[in-house]
Amino acid sequence: MENSTPTPQLEFNLTRGEDLTKMPQNSLQVQVVTILLALLICGVGIAGNIMVVLVVLRTKHMMTPTNCYLVSLAFADLIVLLAAGLPNISEVMASWVYGYAGCLCITYLQYLGINVSSCSITAFTIERYIAICHSIKAQFICTVSRAKRIIAFVWVFTSLYCIMWFFLVDTNETVFADGVVVKCGYRVSRNLYMPIYFLDFTLFYVIPLIVATVLYGLIARILFMNPLPANPNDRVGNDSIHQGRSSSTVKVSCKSNKGAMTSRKQVTKMLAVVVILFALLWMPYRTLVVVNSLMDPPYLNTWFLLFCRMCIYLNSAINPIIYNLMSQKFRAAFKKLCKCKKQHPEKVTKYNVPVYYSVMKDSSHESPDHDDTEQEDLSTYPVTGKKVNFTDKCQETGTMFSIA
Repeated sequence: MENSTPTPQLEFNLTRGEDLTKMPQNSLQVQVVTILLALLICGVGIAGNIMVVLVVLRTKHMMTPTNCYLVSLAFADLIVLLAAGLPNISEVMASWVYGYAGCLCITYLQYLGINVSSCSITAFTIERYIAICHSIKAQFICTVSRAKRIIAFVWVFTSLYCIMWFFLVDTNETVFADGVVVKCGYRVSRNLYMPIYFLDFTLFYVIPLIVATVLYGLIARILFMNPLPANPNDRVGNDSIHQGRSSSTVKVSCKSNKGAMTSRKQVTKMLAVVVILFALLWMPYRTLVVVNSLMDPPYLNTWFLLFCRMCIYLNSAINPIIYNLMSQKFRAAFKKLCKCKKQHPEKVTKYNVPVYYSVMKDSSHESPDHDDTEQEDLSTYPVTGKKVNFTDKCQETGTMFSIA
């Protein structure tokens, strides 16, 4: 976490023979609550984010541009939980035990995880906007390879940006009557850190939220105010577009469009919830940092500091739970991962049906504004038991395909 709220150090003067005060101790209540909440939140968060990484990397149909950004977010959240959550458990019971090198590295990793998570949220927000509001361009822009390049740039940029913290923190020792307390804190006066705090606050909180608010507003206008027509006869040029097609083919195309749109709404709602939770859970701490940069002395209430920290840990731990609750694909993948069973060959068509994908691409000629650019949108919906026959239009063979 940002070192904006260090424990106040008591000054003393040995040459004047002043009596040293006793070492400050956190109350038993604070220690118990901190340890229990930190262990619970960090444990759930670490396990959940590891599962997100595994299901995306091990499942072919889950490797999509949006999920690539979610993997980046999961890695960033893991860093926050490991570098900020777990060290807080030992620090609440005693002084800093990780030494000078630990102070530098842990502080660096904390900022790295925080900033990468913010950038990853901004990246998948922009990707969703392009995929939905500019669906034709998205076929060439929203690709897995491009997503990987953007993620690499984000990690390199934030890694370089956070290097400054190697030169801004240090371990401080305070001598008391009954021992020495070591803290990982500021190298210089805290007033000199105000520009850095406001730069972080602007780049990694204010700007991402402004971008998310504007883009999700535009996405909502497309998805919820301009839905696809439920009746294929309502479309302009329906007769010329579907000339020569069988009625069953038209029905398959309409169902594919409707299913893809519903899936898009589901994914967009899930990502919007992630952004809203990011804004709400980071607000107490970000506000505290800004306020303490302007106040002297700073506000250091123990329980409020604990509340701010737990909100940050919760933000890094709650995303996998959101995916499980709001995404059928993630829920199925999590169940499969927990059962540790190989998928039955017949179930593969539930997620990746080339025939459905070709039908979706074919229907793009009917409504370019709602063209589906990602195969995973279709995979949310399992193939039903109804058999549909239609003719292969790509080859003049008259072959009939069926989906049972």
